[in-house]
Amino acid sequence: MDDVTPLLAAVDAYADRLRSLPQSRLSRGAAAEALALARELAAWTQRLEEPDGAAEPREMPDAGMFAVADQVAVAGHDLAEALSLAGAGALPEGVGVGEAVARVEEAGRRSGVV
Repeated sequence: MDDVTPLLAAVDAYADRLRSLPQSRLSRGAAAEALALARELAAWTQRLEEPDGAAEPREMPDAGMFAVADQVAVAGHDLAEALSLAGAGALPEGVGVGEAVARVEEAGRRSGVV
């Protein structure tokens, strides 16, 4: 079990920066990048919670550019909870705190939010 504090800090900081952006910046791609991140984090959570892959894959809906910061926060916190409950040997390849933090930071750079 990894310490999920770095993931929670990265997700919360990114979501806070998204909330402070003007509509013009959100519409120029920051919201789309953030939604892609939220969907990826949610998919990682589903892989942890349902490792057999029997369940139908779910996709986070597009709730609009003004909701995307909350979607990132919820997906990140859900992933942190799933990671904290999973044993180290239960993690699928490429899913972990370090990988998630790197992906959040990458999304911030790509969207120009950092």
